[in-house]
Amino acid sequence: MSRIGKKAVSVPKGVTATVSGQKVSMKGPKGELSFVASDDIAVSMENGAVAVQPRDQSKIARSAWGMSRTMISNLIEGVTKGFERKLEINGVGYRAAVQGKALSLSLGYSHEVSYPIPAGIAIATPKPTEIVISGNDKQQVGQVAAEIRQFRSPEPYKGKGVKYSDEKIFRKEGKKK
Repeated sequence: MSRIGKKAVSVPKGVTATVSGQKVSMKGPKGELSFVASDDIAVSMENGAVAVQPRDQSKIARSAWGMSRTMISNLIEGVTKGFERKLEINGVGYRAAVQGKALSLSLGYSHEVSYPIPAGIAIATPKPTEIVISGNDKQQVGQVAAEIRQFRSPEPYKGKGVKYSDEKIFRKEGKKK
């Protein structure tokens, strides 16, 4: 039994939730999001909350049960508060700046790396070595953060590169003489 899936997701004030078949849509102050549940899951509105139940006791239905509930919970959090991911840049001369609709990264290459900012995502650079990615879709915010980090992932010897703010880099010892 899924402990997460058993709990219904309450819909706060200011958020409009609609369930039509397998599609769950949320509309709130930060925008509109939707999620289509698997056919093994039954989604329903009960007393101002969205309830999720498996249609049978198969392994696939039970494994999708808790995930579906979490996805619906993320929709509500996205349309009310939104999501944010912070990246840090370490390295001499490494920096980032937002120029129009693109993020310009100077990461030690012979050229500047330009990353176009996708729709629905806001990128800010409070400091030249810090990037803040925010948006209402958790998956999209994480994907953009991963793509930016991939331009120069942190290396284990000096720690140079782009890393998540909460990430710990395992440092290695260099060559011995």
